Amino acid sequence: MSILERIQGDTQSAMRDRDRERVGALRMLSSELQKALKEGGDGADEAAVLQRERKRRFEAAEAYREAGRDDLASTEEREAAIVEEYLPRQLSDDELGAIVGDAVARAGAASPREMGKVMSLVMPEVQGRADGKRVSAMVRDRLSA
Repeated sequence: MSILERIQGDTQSAMRDRDRERVGALRMLSSELQKALKEGGDGADEAAVLQRERKRRFEAAEAYREAGRDDLASTEEREAAIVEEYLPRQLSDDELGAIVGDAVARAGAASPREMGKVMSLVMPEVQGRADGKRVSAMVRDRLSA
């Protein structure tokens, strides 16, 4: 069962439960996933779409907080939580640290200048399971230590 099929089934359940906020978030996700499939995507792209939507929700929540609209910010955060239900489990700091350490050793990197080499080894391994900013920060810390 694809993520899109799960979301469509959950949308039906949310409609039966009269959960308007969840229905809205799931419909938005369904729409974005269908758009990605029409543009020639596959299953791997589903996770990328979900990550992009999660990131959009967090960025919108941050913007609303800066504008003093905590009510809208909390709505965006709840939608982000709904999106996260369909994403693969995120790597813990320990798991990510082990992957980064292994990549640093394989690349033979010793300075922050070689960050690109390490990132090119790490990102395919953690695709969909860790945010790029988080990976980048961990690689930078490891190389500058």
